[in-house]
Amino acid sequence: MTKTLVVGLDGASWELLDPWLASGDLPNLAALRDSGTWAGTRSCLPPVTFPNWKCYSSGKDPGGFGVFWFENVDLDAGEIDVMNGGDFDTAELWDYLNDEGLSTGVVNMPTMYPPRDLDGLVVAGGPDAVEGEYRSISSGYTSPPELADELEERFDYRVHPDPLLSSNEERGAEVDAILDLLEKRFEVATTLMDERDLDFVHVTLFYLNVLHHFFWDDEPCKRAWTLVDEWIGRLDDRGDLNLVLMSDHGCDATQTEFYVNEWLAENGYQVRDQSVDALLTRVGLDRENLLAVAKRAGLVDTLARVVPESIQQLIPQRDGVKRDRKLEAIDLERTKVVASGQGPIYINPRFDVESVRESLMADLREVEDEHGPLFTDVYRGEDIYEGPYVEAGPEVVVDQRPGVHVNDGIGGGTVQSGPDRWAAENTPYGIFAAKGPDFEPRGELDRISILDLAPTILAATDSAVPTDMRGEVLPVFGDDRDPERRDPLSAAKRGDDRDDDAVENRLKQLGYME
Repeated sequence: MTKTLVVGLDGASWELLDPWLASGDLPNLAALRDSGTWAGTRSCLPPVTFPNWKCYSSGKDPGGFGVFWFENVDLDAGEIDVMNGGDFDTAELWDYLNDEGLSTGVVNMPTMYPPRDLDGLVVAGGPDAVEGEYRSISSGYTSPPELADELEERFDYRVHPDPLLSSNEERGAEVDAILDLLEKRFEVATTLMDERDLDFVHVTLFYLNVLHHFFWDDEPCKRAWTLVDEWIGRLDDRGDLNLVLMSDHGCDATQTEFYVNEWLAENGYQVRDQSVDALLTRVGLDRENLLAVAKRAGLVDTLARVVPESIQQLIPQRDGVKRDRKLEAIDLERTKVVASGQGPIYINPRFDVESVRESLMADLREVEDEHGPLFTDVYRGEDIYEGPYVEAGPEVVVDQRPGVHVNDGIGGGTVQSGPDRWAAENTPYGIFAAKGPDFEPRGELDRISILDLAPTILAATDSAVPTDMRGEVLPVFGDDRDPERRDPLSAAKRGDDRDDDAVENRLKQLGYME
């Protein structure tokens, strides 16, 4: 059977790549498109790492597995919790391949921490595989556990770069560290696939999208994509490999920052309480300023070790408070609506939900900047999600216009601004390309769904497709494949190790919970 390698290019979009393809700067990717099959993809909403990597691997939208963003909001209970990989209630592509007798490897994919046992191996990846705010984890991120030692001894492997990129002014060692990580991802995935004779391997380049966010189409991103293109050429030259390129979502240059919770307060949907964070913000004491000072002084690691986590949590971000601290900054009894970033919005069940939702959706559709409406559409949650967790999800979901970043900070005081920390924001429009012995070259396809990828990969391996996968098998085969359907597997068992504060802090530093 032909081996299959899926390269997950976090945040990749044709909007970024097309100019470089046209100018001949990415010759191997251009050749792969010309001789294979490719398409633009549509992600699930919100178009973010959590949940879209799991949308790909499970073939379900968030209503099918219960994670709608990096956080879970329960206004009835008055709780906001940070999510990690163990919170996704679903079996995945590799579970079904294992069930068909095929061995698998999953390298550096977000949503896989804590790692779990597969017939093969798991190397958990960022941003959820963390130990502390400014430190890479040193153990506990692989299955089997002893694989971590092998990776570090043979490949000098890291889950996170050091130093960690946290600003678009950092173009030296921080960028070099990411490029080194991308190189090692490819080396580890291809070496282990061959040495362990794995039938299927998925590898994710998560920090590629960190570069997109901070630099968009500037030189650091081009350097990264030149590296990726060189590897595409090597893999394409093998000839004995089914090669699939895909992304969890796309990206585009940021035009507008929209502070959704500030807008909610301004429009009567949210009532604020005074908080310590608001007072600190007023005097200019915020996380970004303190991190910059600590970096200049070379004290980041020292402060992370000696300053208690509870004290670190008191320092607000420039944009205002996040996660459960949001509930400290509002009067929940009198607040109708609380939003997460980048799309999901929750209505307080203490009020008439349908009445609030009707007026809220109408008001959101009217929000504009100089480029036009901020949202391409505003949805009821139940209209875009399907599965057993729909009722636990957001009542309203905005589809942010490409170029709009929906920021959920409370207390920053601004409703709209120009680009702040990120040069590029996520969009629902990602990439797909495939070539190999089991794929028929079809050229460009119409836009596909990210949910189509798992059924198609299963079909490529002659495996049955579970009935709870919502996607379709793509027309990328020489025959009319009509794979058998099968009953779904129960959700895979995972470890119960959690460090929600550490996950939250890593996401904050990278800007993923902005």
